[in-house]
Amino acid sequence: MHDASHDDEAIAAYYALGLERDRLSAGQGALELVRTRILLERYLPAPPSVVADVGGGPGRYALWLAERGYHVHLVDPVPLHIGQARAAADARPGAVLASADVGDARALPLSDASADAVLLLGPLYHLPERADRLRALVEARRVCRPGGVIIAAAISRFASMLDGLRGGYLEDPAFAVVAASDLEDGTHRNPTRNPNYFTTAYFHRPEELAAECSAAGIAHDATLAIEGPGWLLPDLDARLADDGRRTVLLDALAALESEPTLLGVSAHLLAVARR
Repeated sequence: MHDASHDDEAIAAYYALGLERDRLSAGQGALELVRTRILLERYLPAPPSVVADVGGGPGRYALWLAERGYHVHLVDPVPLHIGQARAAADARPGAVLASADVGDARALPLSDASADAVLLLGPLYHLPERADRLRALVEARRVCRPGGVIIAAAISRFASMLDGLRGGYLEDPAFAVVAASDLEDGTHRNPTRNPNYFTTAYFHRPEELAAECSAAGIAHDATLAIEGPGWLLPDLDARLADDGRRTVLLDALAALESEPTLLGVSAHLLAVARR
């Protein structure tokens, strides 16, 4: 059995590098950001609803939601991220966070039924053990009011293999071993020190998200592809910067987002569920 404390240390060391703050600013990260925002706008209740952004990192979504009038409680296990979020909020007068605290998705520092919506846009893929993922979902259910929405992100089981083809990483035998292991059981571990190869994570098959929601006692509505096949394109920044090409890209991804035969091609998946 793998040492869970070693996994925690690997994850903490990876995020201590500070890469997350700017990850969504360009390339496939920028596409992830745009598409996630589109889906959040579709499924979140209207402001000034209360949103718990669990595992929200440096606050990219939390600050955006706060600027739109939501009351956002940000929780993240990485102190650096909470510090970055607070600093960013101080620099943006319209982005006042209701709270920003270090915390664990499996034991949230929030009251029962205190949020109209709970976001889990990171926790599920950093909990390799299914029991821990279910604990995080059960906590989201506890914090969410009856009838509220829970929105959880996952990384696709096939992401390493596809990213390895896109970025040439599969030509490194060490990464090829990692990608093959991901396909076998979804557990992603990076024995190298190369941050391009990510850190300890769990990569879901699309159908697992509905099963985990059900096991946690929440009603699964949909599993959607965030980036679809778009993240594999080589010129994303140019496409997103041109209004016409951006519209074509986003319209195509919206048309494909719920096609079950294509879900696994997306780097990230989004499960929408309700308490």
